[in-house]
Amino acid sequence: MKFSALIGAAAAAALVLTGCTAEPEAANTVTAGEVTFDLSPEQGTRVHAAKVDAIAALVPQAIRDRGTLVVTGSGSSAPPLRFYATDNKTIVGSEVDFATLVADVLGLKLVPQVADWSQNFVRVDSGEVDAFVSNVTVTEERKEKYDFATYRKDNVALEVPAKAPWEYKDRRSLAGKRIGVGSGTNQEQLLVKWNEANVAEGLKPIDIAYFQQVTDYYLALASQRIDGYIGPNPTAIYHSTTTKESTIVATFSGAGEQLQGEIAVLTKKGNGLIEAVQAALAHVIADGTYQKVIDRWGLDSEKVTESRINPPGLPKKQPA
Repeated sequence: MKFSALIGAAAAAALVLTGCTAEPEAANTVTAGEVTFDLSPEQGTRVHAAKVDAIAALVPQAIRDRGTLVVTGSGSSAPPLRFYATDNKTIVGSEVDFATLVADVLGLKLVPQVADWSQNFVRVDSGEVDAFVSNVTVTEERKEKYDFATYRKDNVALEVPAKAPWEYKDRRSLAGKRIGVGSGTNQEQLLVKWNEANVAEGLKPIDIAYFQQVTDYYLALASQRIDGYIGPNPTAIYHSTTTKESTIVATFSGAGEQLQGEIAVLTKKGNGLIEAVQAALAHVIADGTYQKVIDRWGLDSEKVTESRINPPGLPKKQPA
């Protein structure tokens, strides 16, 4: 799958990163390979699904009466997952599209909202929002508090500067390197485990670096202030393919070596919503509208053939 340049807020950022120019009327789309990405706030090419009454009937009565599905997620992810359109205020991306399909099948109006990563969990806990849809990995620890309905594989990638003076072979290659990773993510959990294994073998520790925004990681990568960045595979491909400033040297399952990680819709545990969400996802996978979203954002290597409720996730950290 091929992607276009990283777009922090809009096509203007893409033009800076790719070092090219474009006419104003072309600013709302960016093409890479066979995929043209719609960056506009209008999202005229967004995929929709029809309401299915039998599935909509599974939605808890309070949400049905309200008529909306309130979904929170990150606003700082890189394309194609969840990012701001060219107006710098409308949230768009594949994660919004998957949430849209679910809302459509349930006969609800989608209300997408934005919060910092950790605050998304807090908002679900308080009941302020119905679901968290933003590249959320199923983990055993999260399953203690939340329910999950899967819709995409979770693959992560290690990006390094295009002219990196070192070679990656395995986790031992990261010893003594400064590696960026998002705080509170499953990528961080994987990196911490690798570091613990390295130190136990007498190797130098990994210098784990944290930044506020995805764009900060990419600036640090381009200037070689970090030796690598571990993040979602779709965004890594999107960034590395077109900027040519970095390259992907390895990909991993987001749930570790023994398990294929999965991305899922997250809801508060036991509130009765996840069954309706899973049924909606199963329906759109079966009728082909799911594939249209996959194709729209170039995510074919991430697609699944079924939606599962609370499958095995990234194992909990074992006590020392």
